Amino acid sequence: MRIALFTETFLPKVDGIVTRLCHTVNHLQRLGNQVLIFAPEGGLKEYKGAQVYGVSGFPLPLYPELKLALPRPAIGDALIEFKPDLIHIVNPAVLGLAGLFYSKLLKLPLVASYHTHLPQYLSYYGLGMLEGLLWELLKAGHNQARLNLCTSTAMVSELTTHGIERVTLWQRGVDTEAFQPHLASQAMRRHLSQGHPDNPLLLYVGRLSAEKEIDRIKPILKAIPAARLALVGDGPYRQDLKKHFADTSTHFAGYMAGQELASAFASADAFIFPSRTETLGLVLLEAMAAGCPVVAARSGGIPDIVQDGVNGYLFDPNDEQGAVTATQRLLSSQVEREAMRRNARQEAERWGWAAATSQLQNYYQSVISSQANQPRSKSFVHN
Repeated sequence: MRIALFTETFLPKVDGIVTRLCHTVNHLQRLGNQVLIFAPEGGLKEYKGAQVYGVSGFPLPLYPELKLALPRPAIGDALIEFKPDLIHIVNPAVLGLAGLFYSKLLKLPLVASYHTHLPQYLSYYGLGMLEGLLWELLKAGHNQARLNLCTSTAMVSELTTHGIERVTLWQRGVDTEAFQPHLASQAMRRHLSQGHPDNPLLLYVGRLSAEKEIDRIKPILKAIPAARLALVGDGPYRQDLKKHFADTSTHFAGYMAGQELASAFASADAFIFPSRTETLGLVLLEAMAAGCPVVAARSGGIPDIVQDGVNGYLFDPNDEQGAVTATQRLLSSQVEREAMRRNARQEAERWGWAAATSQLQNYYQSVISSQANQPRSKSFVHN
């Protein structure tokens, strides 16, 4: 198959969506498919054999890390030259509209996928009154697609409830070769704990942004004075968080990647994740693959991953003491913590990227077959 992928988010940006897309593109290419990626300009011209078509854009005012790429006629020329069998738009926003437009113009089957729970983000930026309007816009866009993919059962239910049709689950995936328990090291513990490797080490990895609710970790540190917290990542909320955690044992470690990141996961005692806006929470699977027990909010797609009391603990996000109690319980018993490490790894091993991409390829083939009897633009007759 020849797949045109439209995404507002791609390398060099680093987040869970980019991680999923990178593994997906890699496995699609290895399976003999050809992928053309339309993404905001960022320097990459090629990834794992797939051409990256950079589209000029502008930073999102509320979230400068994200660029909104503007549709332009040259996209149509590139599509005609590539001759795709299908268009897949990821988190359709401004650039996604170009994918939607050309799928209609060129009579190509369209798949859309939902990865960022934008309606829930609005309240964190003082725009909660726009949530209903945003759902209507999302519904209008997604319902143009022959198939809408979500990465957790909670999001399948949420989108269906809001009138989005033809929704199904795109199973989770994690790189179990890159993230492994044996990468734990005392040197990494010393680094993350700022020279206190024998103290309980709590870890957060991800964007430093308001909707991640990282500030809700502070009561845990107050309740467990010996604990050290390492925040891995960066984002627009970094300076606010530095002020918030100024009187605690918190280390802002910045971005990590590759084996360094895997070692960070494996070296921590607990991964703390208070966010209530996750469509899946890929970073949780990465922590679990590295054998790091998780303490996370019972919200969104997280319960699809974390089995309470087995491979981590879930807490009620509306209970101010919920995260504190769960973390205290995890740290109180080394025997229980080691059992959770093993269980976390076993759960992650069930979800390789090859299986997730094979499922996606089957979805693509099904969508293409369902449109096979419809006329296609002469421009796309394959040689």
